[in-house]
Amino acid sequence: MLSFITVCILMFVTPGPAVLSLAGTGAAYGWTKGLNYVAGLWLGHTIVSLAVISGVATIILADPFIRGILFIACASYFGYLGLRIAFAGSKVAFIHMSAPTFSTGVILQILNPKAYAAHTTFFSGFVLYPDNFLAEVLVKLVVMNLLWFSFHFTWLLAGVKLNELNLSAHRQKQINIVMATCLIFVVLISLQSLLNQ
Repeated sequence: MLSFITVCILMFVTPGPAVLSLAGTGAAYGWTKGLNYVAGLWLGHTIVSLAVISGVATIILADPFIRGILFIACASYFGYLGLRIAFAGSKVAFIHMSAPTFSTGVILQILNPKAYAAHTTFFSGFVLYPDNFLAEVLVKLVVMNLLWFSFHFTWLLAGVKLNELNLSAHRQKQINIVMATCLIFVVLISLQSLLNQ
């Protein structure tokens, strides 16, 4: 169980598209719109969990052509976001975007390759109850969701607090470059995972 919890923490604490956009939403729009976006991200997270648990994700992603098309679409979108953030200049990125909605959160999670990789690791990489599939799934879902909410609320709070700091233009530009680098890194990890299959 400790290994499972450790991997969950590492997966949720590392920046991906969802948490970066969540921090940006907190910075730009505050708690109320951020909470609405968190709810959408959580529903998308739950849909990905169910797709992985049921095997639907495996069936769909088993076709190399479909997997390639989905990867290209995801990588293009995240690459676009990365470039948009990198070239946002001296204002923290996402501040000039319209507020992400509940449905934006759902769609982002469903398209997020990191989400599928993480959930596949969670549900197939650790065996907690080898003789009781239902207990295993329920325990993992409870632990994952407790950690998921903890880290996502922390990222939202970080965004809200970031806006309150009134950082210099130079510091905001540095934050943009770090955020863009993280997004590109997620795309590269996903590409490596795809090529290793």
